[in-house]
Amino acid sequence: MIIDRLFDAVEKCGPVCVGLDTSPKLLPQVLAAEPAIPSAILEFNRRIIDATVDLVSCYKVQIAHYESLGVEGLSCYRDTIRYARGKGTIVIGDIKRGDIASTGEMYAQAHFSGDFETDFVTLNPYVGSDAITPFLPYLEQKEKGVFILIRTSNISAEDFQDLHCINQPLFMHVARRVSEWGKDYRGSHGYSLIGGVVGATGSQELAMIRRSFPGLFLLIPGYGAQGAGGQEVSKAFIHGNGALINASRSILGAHKNRADADRRFDDYAREATLRMKKDIRQWTR
Repeated sequence: MIIDRLFDAVEKCGPVCVGLDTSPKLLPQVLAAEPAIPSAILEFNRRIIDATVDLVSCYKVQIAHYESLGVEGLSCYRDTIRYARGKGTIVIGDIKRGDIASTGEMYAQAHFSGDFETDFVTLNPYVGSDAITPFLPYLEQKEKGVFILIRTSNISAEDFQDLHCINQPLFMHVARRVSEWGKDYRGSHGYSLIGGVVGATGSQELAMIRRSFPGLFLLIPGYGAQGAGGQEVSKAFIHGNGALINASRSILGAHKNRADADRRFDDYAREATLRMKKDIRQWTR
């Protein structure tokens, strides 16, 4: 099962997930000056992957950064995914889809097969289980998985996610339902193909979810540029596994203000990844 492959990757390489949320402003000057930005981003992504693939458990590719560049940007999204998967690593398509019926079926088909195929996708559960159902036939084959938004890392998450109803914040009701959806899709390590997205910047909420739902594999954004560090994300783990910690800007932009950034941006990304692994490891041993 793909969730067992992910567990094993975390055991071998650690929990770092590099977010390829690549925008033109993150490119070193030599690539930012290229006339074809999607091609420049693809070259940048390939070098980042080559520099970090032995250190990380997976990559998360955020589709909006590529959609914003039009058709050529989507070609870059496709080619980035293919390049990473061709290295034998797991790729998460960060698409945050959440629609029903035939629309949901088309989203599932688009991102679990064809040009944009990834191993996992992120989903928004706001409309209920009808947003998840179209993806379940792919999970039956045990080679795909989903991460469902539970409690996000943005400041205004509290507008809705923290509202209390039936003696608990709303996000805990979402977590419980996600756990229930995943009970029939558990792998050999006890984790389900249906996992959850929980922001690192709400460490109390993260600890509450982990304590209550040990069978959920968690995808944790918010490390680095958003302010969270190893101590905050340590609450996501069970014996050093069961979670991915995503970082994007702190790795992709590690070359910023370096005199030799044009030549060594990938080296700086690798160094940032190693620092992140060390930071997390000191709190999870």
